[in-house]
Amino acid sequence: MLLVPGRNDPLPEHWQEWLARRDPARRWVRHATGGRYVADERVAALAAALDGVTEPTVLVAHSAGWLTVALWAASCGPGPVRGALLVTPPDLDEPWTDGTSVLPALPDVPLPFPSILAASRTDPVMTYGRAAHWAGRWGAELVEFGDAGHLTTADGYGPWPLAETLIARLVPRR
Repeated sequence: MLLVPGRNDPLPEHWQEWLARRDPARRWVRHATGGRYVADERVAALAAALDGVTEPTVLVAHSAGWLTVALWAASCGPGPVRGALLVTPPDLDEPWTDGTSVLPALPDVPLPFPSILAASRTDPVMTYGRAAHWAGRWGAELVEFGDAGHLTTADGYGPWPLAETLIARLVPRR
């Protein structure tokens, strides 16, 4: 499993960090852009993390990490990726206000592997209706998980056991 962070590396209490600590085989896609989102650099970091991976893997992306997954998939195909869990993606039709991010056009094609888009009813950066729209466009199963904001540490997420359940749905038992 590869964990794909959003614009910033998650805090130690974040649910992605919790997932990483549960299994030492889970790895991070690291980037050097801090809180900026530079698409080419993020996609290159994901490609480098997947380089040489021979076993099927699942990508777990939070927030802007979904964009990295979608852009990589559009340019590289499925590769070793068996599935992707996309959690609380931001609405890129709304401008990011930091002025430092370099955003490409929003990918508008289905992903070449099974995916689940997990969305909150109270996410401040993408409405549930928009999440449902994009889940359909990307060919992702939509999973609603209530009033959880953007699923950040500030929203009260640390441990998030539903992530393990959703990941298991992407990885059929042999």
